[in-house]
Amino acid sequence: MKNKMKIIIFVFTALITLSGCGNVLKGENIDVNKNVDIAPDDNLNLDDKQTVTEENNHMNHNNSGVVLGDIKKAKNPTYPVGSQVIVQANHMVGMNGAKGTIVGAYETNAYSVSYKPTTGGKEVKNHKWVIQEEIKKAAGKILQPGAKVTLDADHLPGMKGAIATIESGIHTTVYMVNYKPTTGGNEVKNHKWLIESELVANI
Repeated sequence: MKNKMKIIIFVFTALITLSGCGNVLKGENIDVNKNVDIAPDDNLNLDDKQTVTEENNHMNHNNSGVVLGDIKKAKNPTYPVGSQVIVQANHMVGMNGAKGTIVGAYETNAYSVSYKPTTGGKEVKNHKWVIQEEIKKAAGKILQPGAKVTLDADHLPGMKGAIATIESGIHTTVYMVNYKPTTGGNEVKNHKWLIESELVANI
């Protein structure tokens, strides 16, 4: 009888211990990708793409169709409004390879920027793209790499009003696109911005 009681106590203790270990492991997995402030970029490898923060998630992306400033509509864009395209960029998770529809095409200067969010946290690096009209007091000047600017864009939380550094720039046609993420979920509407080299026709 005493031996049976000892066996029961031993099994019960082992079950409690294993249960505790399971909780610890789950907690570690949850914490792995917290507080990683990077902007998804075309040059990210697979590991980088898996560490994208919620701030760069579609759910937090401001998808209003409002365009700031006196921006010029592109006269003869390669992809006119209504064109069906395939996205070839990794700005957001589920974007690369997604099928989309052009909802706006404009001629302007597009910049990759690094900035410290006004909401706190680490610097967001190489965010693509912010256009000329979304930078305060930029006027028509071509901004050079290293220039310090104030962002008027609000693509993501903490972007509007943030101090940023220009990383690179290009004069091009920028596109506003609706697309269905390859990872599933709802259609992303009015994504700003994609440039011509990041799109191919969906024939």
